[in-house]
Amino acid sequence: MNQLLKRKSRGDAWFDIINYILLTIIMLLVLFPLYFVLIASFSDPNYIYSGEVWLFPKGFTLDGYERIFGDSSIWIGYANSILYATMGTLIGVAVTVFAAYPLARRNLVGKSAFMWFLLVTMFFSGGLIPTYLLIKDLHMLNTIWALVIPGAGGVFNVIIVRTFFQSSIPDEMWEAASIDGCSNTRFFWSIVLPLSKSILAVMVLYHVVGFWNGFFDALIYLNDESKYPLQLVLRNILVQNQVNSGMMIDVESYAAKMRVTELIKYGVIMVSSLPLLILYPFLQKYFVKGVMIGSIKG
Repeated sequence: MNQLLKRKSRGDAWFDIINYILLTIIMLLVLFPLYFVLIASFSDPNYIYSGEVWLFPKGFTLDGYERIFGDSSIWIGYANSILYATMGTLIGVAVTVFAAYPLARRNLVGKSAFMWFLLVTMFFSGGLIPTYLLIKDLHMLNTIWALVIPGAGGVFNVIIVRTFFQSSIPDEMWEAASIDGCSNTRFFWSIVLPLSKSILAVMVLYHVVGFWNGFFDALIYLNDESKYPLQLVLRNILVQNQVNSGMMIDVESYAAKMRVTELIKYGVIMVSSLPLLILYPFLQKYFVKGVMIGSIKG
């Protein structure tokens, strides 16, 4: 700390100290709820109700996880979420990149009109009922396509990727490649995509998180429980207390059922959050780099 004060003025040093303190407080506020859910999922519900669980699990138990992993609806929801996230990400990233690249090219006729058309959709939409009727008329109700197609071409993502292409893939590079006989298609696949790994990783992260956490579209468009994603199963447990009867087959009293339900809630939250907690550290460097590059100029 003394070396820091010597290198910087007193005002700059205190500014840094205050920033570190505030950021530490914010970090604790963000991390503690997740940590509490983790330790609560291993604790006796009686101690949770009495407020005795604070920093460490109390009355350690794996009963909640045993019931969760023994329930088929959780695994079906997991499989559905993985399928929806994978398909949605592949389609969404493809649509985003294929839309952004032409808009980044200087020689595209009517580029400004296309951009204004896309920007308008960010502020105005038909609303929930017209959208539902459209999905119904397209015969996509109760199918995977109702979840992955409507949000495939996010305008915000298109703008980020377009800006990245403009700032990182100059027109001079295309002119040099075209002189050597390179076609548009080969230039895109052989030059543009290999140089865009960071922004592609950002788009993958955006889409995976969006599809994994999404439940509203599934709530509106799906009526077959065998097609429910994990987040919709989680919603039914957390909001409506709709725990599968198979989890409670050996629980008799109502009070015991409420305690087990509480334990299952914490466990399901951890189980549903685990894939993103594992994925994010590997993509974080691309996330920061891609967003910064994509925001250099409009």
